[in-house]
Amino acid sequence: MHFWKYHGAGNDFILLDQRERQWVRRDDTEKVARLCDRHFGIGANGLILLMAHPEYDFEMVYFNADGREGSMCGNGGRCIVAFAYRRGIQKTHYRFWAVDGLHEAELTPTQSPQDFWVALHMRDVQSIQPWTGTTAEEGQAFVLDTGSPHYVQWVNDLDRKDMVQEGRAVRYSEPFRAEGINVNFVEPSPEGICIRTYERGVEDETLACGTGVTAAALAWHVRQGLASGAYEFPVLTRGGELRVRFTASPQGGYTDIWLCGPATEVFSGEIPLH
Repeated sequence: MHFWKYHGAGNDFILLDQRERQWVRRDDTEKVARLCDRHFGIGANGLILLMAHPEYDFEMVYFNADGREGSMCGNGGRCIVAFAYRRGIQKTHYRFWAVDGLHEAELTPTQSPQDFWVALHMRDVQSIQPWTGTTAEEGQAFVLDTGSPHYVQWVNDLDRKDMVQEGRAVRYSEPFRAEGINVNFVEPSPEGICIRTYERGVEDETLACGTGVTAAALAWHVRQGLASGAYEFPVLTRGGELRVRFTASPQGGYTDIWLCGPATEVFSGEIPLH
């Protein structure tokens, strides 16, 4: 089986082109988990299938590293757009189908044929809930869904946090235990906001999480009590800087949300399927 490896700000994925041949089925949980294993497989935070779609440029099917089909992945969505370009669907504006519905994306090639800048249109967000059910003080934590569910908490000394231990404690707490939730700790910085994320399905810290970055930017707007209007926030992950554009409605809620950042092809290769 031929595969490609991509990353978006250090959030890395295995990409497979399944428009003409099926290598992986949706129920191949063990196979996907083995391919994503960093010791016994290729190694990645997730695996993404590029599928044909009758109405749009393609369909994106995303699996978490545990092998189970997952909810929307923002960095994965940006990577599959770059992958589609490299696989012959060469456009500047894309429309594709994902688990949470229709997405649009804008692609800008760079001087390197392996590097792209991709802006991904995310789903609207109508509700951001303050959260005090953990150790977070009032006004310091929020829960929202940006295509995947997220818990966002403001903290001090972000670099010193044990993300695996503390993220796991939130992810497996009530009422999140059954479905899981992605856990983001955020700290203001002179450049914008810094973030670290523990991802469900990966069950570990990742270098970046696109839906988490989006959630943090929107929660920042709520926390600061900012006015309605158009905004763009830089968000610094451990894997690099991403940017989030959005419009805050006077009636509440957020529209025209775009997750923007690099998408890079790392390498490709062959691996036998057992």
